[in-house]
Amino acid sequence: MDAIYRARLEELLQDTPIVDTHNDFAWLLRINLHNQIHKFGFNFNSNSIVSHTSIPKLRKGRVGVQFSSGFVECKNADQYSRNFNLKSSVVRDTLEIFDITKRLCADYPEHLKFVTTCDEAIGAYHEGKIAMPLAIEGLHQIEGSLSVLRQYYELGIRYATLNHNCDNPFSTAASSIAAGLPDKGLSPLGVECIKEMNRLGIMVDLSHTSYKTMHDVLNVSQAPVIFSHSCAWALTHHERNVRDDVLLRVKENRGVVQICFFGEFLAQDPDHPTRASINDLVDHIFYIASLIGWEHVGFGGDYDGMEVTPVGLEDVSKYPDVIYKCMERGASDEDIRGLMGNNLLRVWKSVEIISDILKSKMPRGRAIEAEWEGRKWEYFEYLQDVNEVFPGSKSIYFPSHKWLPSNH
Repeated sequence: MDAIYRARLEELLQDTPIVDTHNDFAWLLRINLHNQIHKFGFNFNSNSIVSHTSIPKLRKGRVGVQFSSGFVECKNADQYSRNFNLKSSVVRDTLEIFDITKRLCADYPEHLKFVTTCDEAIGAYHEGKIAMPLAIEGLHQIEGSLSVLRQYYELGIRYATLNHNCDNPFSTAASSIAAGLPDKGLSPLGVECIKEMNRLGIMVDLSHTSYKTMHDVLNVSQAPVIFSHSCAWALTHHERNVRDDVLLRVKENRGVVQICFFGEFLAQDPDHPTRASINDLVDHIFYIASLIGWEHVGFGGDYDGMEVTPVGLEDVSKYPDVIYKCMERGASDEDIRGLMGNNLLRVWKSVEIISDILKSKMPRGRAIEAEWEGRKWEYFEYLQDVNEVFPGSKSIYFPSHKWLPSNH
């Protein structure tokens, strides 16, 4: 029987890539090596790599498209603080994650290819390469500015998670709800941000968001949404997971839930909340597929973003084992194609098409210029004498600026 499953998978892989939407290896390089991948004997194509991710492990796992998460942690020492004017290095650190991902692709061109479109990803796969698009994990990484979001898009991000483990000016995090804080959902600025993501062609990712944020986004988004790495709340009562009523709305939205491999989101034994296995993962896949259809499930591993992996899911080489388990439980080839990657690719392509339609209806280059009302605009006093743009333009915002003692 195993030979039959292997033969089925080989046939499916002829035209269907395995797509994973969440991997934190680039962040691991940053924290371990300070982005210095030409020192210390680092070789991404070596069997000496002990982290979850390496080229040999990706190849063994038959991965065709691997989104590189541009994760940078929330910078406030108080993760529940709502002081969003905190000065931090988050944009710099995010750019370093983008840089390390692109340099990995440049250093191993026979295996990796940086891509920015769905068609480029599929093309790279048919060239025998692993496509690597970018993402960010939390809008704290744009520091309240849609201008930063637009520049991240230009640099290659193709999905943006609205939150990590902190609130931001746009939306409420699941971690805040777990801590007993109120669920404020999506803010008015968040509504404008979703519109801008739809216009740009950035997939909206609802993993890490609060329950109300999920519903608020589904009320607003004109494009299908994703959960880049989440599981079913009905099986594992964790705020990071997705409740049934939200899942049903994901079906209506034609979105996709990329199932996370993190043990705490999979474990079904309340006495052992971190003990999970590959069988728990397959349970979550089948639960969501049974509720809303196989067209709405995929893989969102979270490898190298977790320290301990579930049994049977030790690294990125294990995707075929998950697929064999699904086949064993009765999933059809068409079901498996969607799970492997076709569902995510469908959403990605839909987001691109909707972006083109939205742009065609707006004046060329017209962006959404909403800004966070709580932002502090600080300048040195000597800059009060700068020229006006047009008569009276300095009277618009200058009175509300905070003028700092001159540094000249």
